[in-house]
Amino acid sequence: MDFKHILASALLFLFSTLIQAADNPGIAFVHGTNDHRDDAYGIYWKTDYIDTVARGLPNPENYFVVHCDFSKYMWDQDAGDCTVEQLLQFIKDKNISTLTVYTHSNGGNVLRWILSNPTYSDRYMQLKDKIKQVVALAPSSTGTPIADLVLSGHVLGSNLSWLLGFQGDAIKQQRVGDMRIYNEELLFGTKGRPPLPLPFKAIVGSEVIASPFSSSSYCNGYLLNAGLKITNLYLDKCADGFLNCSSQEAAGEIWFRDKEKLENNTPLNHNQSRHSCFGLEKILISALDTEGAVK
Repeated sequence: MDFKHILASALLFLFSTLIQAADNPGIAFVHGTNDHRDDAYGIYWKTDYIDTVARGLPNPENYFVVHCDFSKYMWDQDAGDCTVEQLLQFIKDKNISTLTVYTHSNGGNVLRWILSNPTYSDRYMQLKDKIKQVVALAPSSTGTPIADLVLSGHVLGSNLSWLLGFQGDAIKQQRVGDMRIYNEELLFGTKGRPPLPLPFKAIVGSEVIASPFSSSSYCNGYLLNAGLKITNLYLDKCADGFLNCSSQEAAGEIWFRDKEKLENNTPLNHNQSRHSCFGLEKILISALDTEGAVK
């Protein structure tokens, strides 16, 4: 082999190596309302759920679980700023090229705050430039009447606080009237507002099944699902026990409603939409669309 061929081969190898090094996608999981600094990994997001989705990456080690205090307002240092700092550190440590973020419930509002206000901090802008897409599981984009009921002193609050953890400013934030103001003034992605700078894909839960005779009622705990069956009485016909479908569908684009893609057309309640129920975790892998990944 002459020198030209050797040089060409060496350059081709170097180029392909650089391309592979530059393409190093990662994923992150962002929890919902309340302080989850100590239990986001393993309790809020179960390890089997995380591991299954991570196997959709070329490097399954490129995942991170955010653990912040989301009992605060989305712009609070312990909520929005905490999320940004943790994700940027993960990106730096793992040399992540692009990031897919999976959020649940109020976590979608925290991400929308960050993406809608990139000039709030140069750190916000850095993170925005790295995020490829947000997959929002049951996002509370226009709030929930449940928050209004609880904060008005409704009996629902005292009876079901064990289930939904109603406390802190994040619950005030998710009142329907409050979210209307935030969507009109602070947040992008809803009707009549500028679009978000990157895809925000909502997965919508539409019903609560909590019959002791139905196997689907037991995914992630029968008692939790039964509690959501009660709260669902205070919501629209299409609701996941905490959020109306209209709230979940208000920002970004709708990826799918539960029955459209889940096993046996099973609906997904608010408690189940962050766990390995009815094949959800396998569907989430398809959002990654990465070469060399385990499908």
